[in-house]
Amino acid sequence: MKSQAPKRRFSKRRANTSRLRPANPKLILLNKPFGVLSQFSGSDGEQTLKGLIPHNDVYPAGRLDKDSEGLLLLTNDGNLQHKISHPKHKVPKTYWVQVEGVPTESELQQLRDGVELNDGITLPAEAFLMEEPINLWPRTPPVRERKSVPDCWVCIKISEGRNRQVRRMTAAIGYPTLRLIRAGIGPWLLRSLQPGEWREEPPVW
Repeated sequence: MKSQAPKRRFSKRRANTSRLRPANPKLILLNKPFGVLSQFSGSDGEQTLKGLIPHNDVYPAGRLDKDSEGLLLLTNDGNLQHKISHPKHKVPKTYWVQVEGVPTESELQQLRDGVELNDGITLPAEAFLMEEPINLWPRTPPVRERKSVPDCWVCIKISEGRNRQVRRMTAAIGYPTLRLIRAGIGPWLLRSLQPGEWREEPPVW
């Protein structure tokens, strides 16, 4: 009796083409203005990225809340987008945070050690008082001021990406966030970009 050749087994999984690099990878650094959504579409009356970026083939790598300002990365490279935005890669993000009141060193240490939020304790962070950023642009509308309560700036660096995490962290130690600016994501920095301005840099990954 003639033996049959063993059947070849083929994986039903399709090849993962999402990791293929584009022929012309782009990385756009944008200073997202206050009140603008981190997307290209929105409801009537909502401000979006449309009109700020002249490229139609890039997408945000991560998000920045509508009421936050600063660095937003956009790319046409799905592999790079994944490395920047996926929580498992723990890409550090640096924020300049204007808070109501002036935290003590022991209160800042709570941020460094991790604070308890409603979705669990945060990972250790960097946190220290800083001077107001040089050449800081005015915000529209301006931040509310209370003459009886001082405010200050805190630099906070985290490696997570929970929803409104920095605002919840400062609130957890008793200092509400008044203004939030993202100044850096991994090796990429806001530098001198003004609101609505962008520049292109070569991807480093």
